[in-house]
Amino acid sequence: MCSPGARDHGDGVGYHTGMLGSDRDHERIEGMAAVGVGVLDQLPKTLVLWDVDHTLIENGGVSKATYSLAFELLTGRLPSGRPVTDGRTDFQIMRELFSANSVAPDRCADLGRIEQALAEAMKRNAPLLPDRGYALPGAADALRALLSVPAVVQSVLTGNIEANAWAKLHAFDLDRLVDLGVGGYGSDSIVRSELVDAAREKVRLKYGEKFGATSTILIGDTPRDIEAARNGGAKIIAVATGASDVSTLQAAGADAVIESLVDLDRFSSVLLEVRTRA
Repeated sequence: MCSPGARDHGDGVGYHTGMLGSDRDHERIEGMAAVGVGVLDQLPKTLVLWDVDHTLIENGGVSKATYSLAFELLTGRLPSGRPVTDGRTDFQIMRELFSANSVAPDRCADLGRIEQALAEAMKRNAPLLPDRGYALPGAADALRALLSVPAVVQSVLTGNIEANAWAKLHAFDLDRLVDLGVGGYGSDSIVRSELVDAAREKVRLKYGEKFGATSTILIGDTPRDIEAARNGGAKIIAVATGASDVSTLQAAGADAVIESLVDLDRFSSVLLEVRTRA
């Protein structure tokens, strides 16, 4: 079983020196000037942390297949049930899967071994992502729009381990639009709210910038994302592109809720309003 090698996420993504990959990307950003980018240019210094699954992409069942395969790699047998995943960290999902399948607690203790199994399982399953999954409508445009804003650092806050978050975004060419080197990952902590400070510390070390509760905004699709923001000291925009509808996300206490990322004007306005709200 092999753990993935370190990946160079680059220093040019998401802050001060935004970098796009092609002339088409530059033309697309220029064409957005009247469709949200002008609003986003009004943002003060902001750290935007995106959830991955059901916020930026749909994985088409590849995530659940990956947890099941990781379980098999670790135990030598298939799990009897499907894992519950929404809003949980990878280590939490695997521990719950072990418990549901009567695996002895000591088999769950070695997080390094679990991480290796998850990375290996995703390595095997990643070729399925482009066929089974897709980038959610509007996700790439929202990421590109924020990439052009000098005051914004954008990365991810996800329960996925780092290698698997990269694999999911890379499958849909989204990995180059965020600075994955400063993200908060399930490999940083089993507790999702602790990923907020994990990401902020990486940003501080890389960029020399400190972000606090009013300047950090999470974007996610579950009540657990909202809970992570509240407990981690951040604001939260919820997107109703997962299993939770608008009313559920509002009741969970999001600072704002939008139905999707399709309307860049709407997303941009909401982001600015939440960021500048007292």
